Amino acid sequence: MSLSGKHALVTGGGTGIGLAIAQALAAQGATVTITGRRADVLEAVAGGGLFAQQMDVADEASVVTGTAAAVAARGPVQICVANAGIAEGKTLQKTDLEFWHKIMRINLDGAFLTIRESLRSMQETDWGRVIAISSIAGLKGLKGAGAYAASKHGVVGLMRTYSEEFLGSPYTFNTLCPGYVETDIVTRQMSSIAARTGQSEAEARAYMASGNRHKRLLQPEEVSAAALWLCGAGSDSVNGQEIAIAGGTL
Repeated sequence: MSLSGKHALVTGGGTGIGLAIAQALAAQGATVTITGRRADVLEAVAGGGLFAQQMDVADEASVVTGTAAAVAARGPVQICVANAGIAEGKTLQKTDLEFWHKIMRINLDGAFLTIRESLRSMQETDWGRVIAISSIAGLKGLKGAGAYAASKHGVVGLMRTYSEEFLGSPYTFNTLCPGYVETDIVTRQMSSIAARTGQSEAEARAYMASGNRHKRLLQPEEVSAAALWLCGAGSDSVNGQEIAIAGGTL
């Protein structure tokens, strides 16, 4: 498979799943713009086909100008990976509107803005792939994380809708729904669980791993492999789908 000549834009591309996807795309020849709020994080991993673009998906003006700058520098976006997000949980009665809006602004508004702005240039081309990173929480409820689960369900709804809106076009819209992946976000959650419950780090890790059906944490490369498949030959008819990566049937 070669993605030579294709420009990919990956939000949250400086760490974790986003970085793994960006590196996998670059390894297949794509020119990849990685975005994020922290310029130092992006610059630390830039190179080898990865180009840093500071951008905050929670800020509409930042997404508009950041995407436009990437297009001006590297051409139309033909692979859009809406990955940026946060994973924070609160129970119903502890969820105030400020927290609710923060989760929605980053996870759902951010995906919408990223896709909208990427499609402006993608529609000038004859091929495109839009991949959103949701979560297994986008397919089922997640106890103690109503806002997060709702935001990830919303991402699934967006992608289903856009697959219908652009049906018959050369662009596909699919969602990856990973379980617990060994990233900085999960590591921070482990530390939080350990501090809150008195468990050891190893016990907290085992607890997180038990959230996946095969009882182990996923590796970011398992998610990037699925993203590559959606960009590869023979993927044209895979559209409007949610692909669970969680070690078993949900």
